[in-house]
Amino acid sequence: MIDLLVSTLSKLGLPVFRQGSLTEDGEYPSAFYTFWNPRSEGQSFYDNKETSLTWEFIVYYYTNNANTLEDGLNNAIDELRKADFIIGGKGFDVGSDEITHVGRAVRISKIERS
Repeated sequence: MIDLLVSTLSKLGLPVFRQGSLTEDGEYPSAFYTFWNPRSEGQSFYDNKETSLTWEFIVYYYTNNANTLEDGLNNAIDELRKADFIIGGKGFDVGSDEITHVGRAVRISKIERS
């Protein structure tokens, strides 16, 4: 599922990183996506076997151009919907470790059936 998330976001032509994987010495790209997987939980069971799993992610968009903040996250939301991710809402503001960048994020999920 993580591979699907990364490949979907990569279609937008910006770097994609796992949240926290940028090094302290690394320079931030002008715009990029990161993601975090806070949980994946079994949802359906039959004969003591898990038959579906819900993956939850938070997708972040950071940019050094505040004028592109909304569009950058909305582009990700549109692309993720095409890949059948479940998205509720238009996201929320998040802080950045770099004073030059602003960020927004959205919670998404996807059901994996076995």
